[in-house]
Amino acid sequence: MTKSKLINLLAARFSQLVHKDAELSVKAILDAMTNSLKDNNRIEIRGFGSFNLNYRPPRIGRNPKTGEKVNVPEKYVPHFKAGKELRARVDK
Repeated sequence: MTKSKLINLLAARFSQLVHKDAELSVKAILDAMTNSLKDNNRIEIRGFGSFNLNYRPPRIGRNPKTGEKVNVPEKYVPHFKAGKELRARVDK
């Protein structure tokens, strides 16, 4: 599902929400989640899953086109782990 589909679904499901309000709501939630991960905080949504950051140390990679060695800097990447309830609902 894309962000725009989610906004349209919210606006359709809740008639009191104007499309612009649904868009602002989704943007506010995603911004809050992004800021929380930026601050190295874990996000847990009961029944859905959790988000946290995984550390990837610096390494030497390879440019696939030229075969040249490239230094890849350290980085943090978001990681999602599905909750038990979400896994059970998807398995059905």
